[in-house]
Amino acid sequence: MSHEHHEHQSDRHDHDHDHEDQPHEHDPREAHQHGHGHHGHDHGPGPGGYGRAFAIGIALNLGFVIAEVGFGLISHSLALVADAGHNLCDVLALGLAWTAAILSRRLPCARYTYGLRRSSVLAALFNAVLLLVVTGGIAWEAARRFAEPTPVGSVTIIWVAAAGILVNTATALLFLAGRKGDLNIRGAFFHMAGDALVAAGVVATGLLILKTGWLWLDPVVSLVISVVLVAGTWHLLRDSLNLSLDGVPAGIDSTAVRRFLATLPGVREAHDLHIWGMSTTETALTVHLVMPAGFPGDAFLADARHELDEHFGIAHATIQIETGDPNSPCALAPDQVV
Repeated sequence: MSHEHHEHQSDRHDHDHDHEDQPHEHDPREAHQHGHGHHGHDHGPGPGGYGRAFAIGIALNLGFVIAEVGFGLISHSLALVADAGHNLCDVLALGLAWTAAILSRRLPCARYTYGLRRSSVLAALFNAVLLLVVTGGIAWEAARRFAEPTPVGSVTIIWVAAAGILVNTATALLFLAGRKGDLNIRGAFFHMAGDALVAAGVVATGLLILKTGWLWLDPVVSLVISVVLVAGTWHLLRDSLNLSLDGVPAGIDSTAVRRFLATLPGVREAHDLHIWGMSTTETALTVHLVMPAGFPGDAFLADARHELDEHFGIAHATIQIETGDPNSPCALAPDQVV
C-alpha cells in the first residue's frame, strides 16, 4: 500500500505543477510536469487567453446571422437562410466551446474529482447534434423548393454573402496565431475559414442566378452546403460520441501503449489498461504493471509518465505496481474484466 499512497501524492504534486509557468528544464520530473500542463490546462482557451477572441467572434457572427436572415427573407433566398443557420450554429459552437473551456479549468472538488473537464466533450456532442438538426431542416426546405421554385434577389445574395466572407475571415484570423498549439483553437480557425469558403460559394450562386436566371441554383447550393455541413459534422459527432463513451481518443494507438508499458525495465506484464479522454484535450490512463522485483521507486513512475506524455500525449497516468504473487492474484488481470 505504501507505493500506491506515494503515487497518489505524486499525482497531486504533478497537478499542483500544472499551473507553473516556468518549470526547471533540468529536472526530469518537472519536465514531465511541464508536459502535463502543455497537454492539459494550457490547451483550453479561457478568459485570460482566447476569451477576447471568442467574444469578438461571437459578436461578429451573431450580428451577421441577424442580418443574413433578414436579407434572406427579403430576397426569398434559401441559400442565405441556409448559411445563416450554419452561422448560428457557429455562434452556439463558439459560445459552448468558450463556456466549456472556462468550466474545464474548475478545480476538482469532493463531488467532481476530475473537475469539470468533461464539459468540453458534452459541448462538442451538443454542437454536432444541433448542427445535424439544422442541416436536416435546410435540406428539407431545399427539396421542397425544387418543386416550387421561388424568385430570389441575386444582388442581395451577392452583397450579404460577400459580407459573410469578410466576417468569417476576420473571425478565423482571431484564432490564426494559436491554431498550431491548441486543438480547440485549431478547430475554431478551420471552422471559420471553411465558413468563408461557403460564403464564397453563395456569392458565386448569386452571380450565376443574376446572369442566367436559373432559380434551381439556389436550392442546389443549399443542398451542397448541407452536404458540406454533414461531412464536417460527422467527425465531430463520431469523436465526441467516442469520448462520451470513454473510448480511446483518436490518434492514440492502445496497442502501442500496451507494448511500451510491457517493455519497461522490470515489467513482466501490463494489464487492466484503460485509456480515455478527460476532456477534448486531455487524456488519462490507468494500468497495472506486474514487477516481480517489487516497487521500482518514484523515479520509475516519473519516467514512465514522462514517456507516456511525450510519445502518446497521455498526461494523466496512474500506475499500480504488483509483484504477481500467485497467492494474491489480481482480479482485474483478464482484459475482458472491468
